[in-house]
Amino acid sequence: VTYQVTGPVLELKSDMIAVQKGKDRWEIARDASTKVNGDLKVGSKVAIQYRMVAAQVDVKADKAEKKK
Repeated sequence: VTYQVTGPVLELKSDMIAVQKGKDRWEIARDASTKVNGDLKVGSKVAIQYRMVAAQVDVKADKAEKKK
C-alpha cells in the first residue's frame, strides 16, 4: 500500500524530508533509493509517495492472562 502527502518542503537532510501538511510537520525518511524528480529544495511544493512499514511489533499480554 502506498500513501501520499503533499505540501511545501520545510527541511531537507540526506535521510529525511520535512513537509508542511496543514498545521502539521511531517517527517518522511529517505535513503539512496528514493527517486527525486525535479529540483528538490526547501520551499518546493512536493507530492511524496510513501509506505508505512513495521519496524518492530511488541505483543502485550492480556490483562486476563496476567491474573492466572
